[in-house]
Amino acid sequence: MAVVITLKQGEALKKHIAPVDVFFYVLEGTGIVEIGDEKQVVTKDMLVENPARVPHRWSNESGSVFRVLVVKVPNPTEETKLL
Repeated sequence: MAVVITLKQGEALKKHIAPVDVFFYVLEGTGIVEIGDEKQVVTKDMLVENPARVPHRWSNESGSVFRVLVVKVPNPTEETKLL
């Protein structure tokens, strides 16, 4: 399963858990990723891995659009859970 997330300035996702491994590829802009207890600023062309069942979230504190490609492997059979 693959989707693109677009966050405008000041937008953020709620922390959630995916039932499968996820990798993210930053397509545009600068954002912040939180995975477990770690928090990091990420920029265009960075690849981020997130193991299954580890809480994570994305936020955009920059002044421009932030876009991320999200790929879940394998295709999940359970729903993502919000925390």
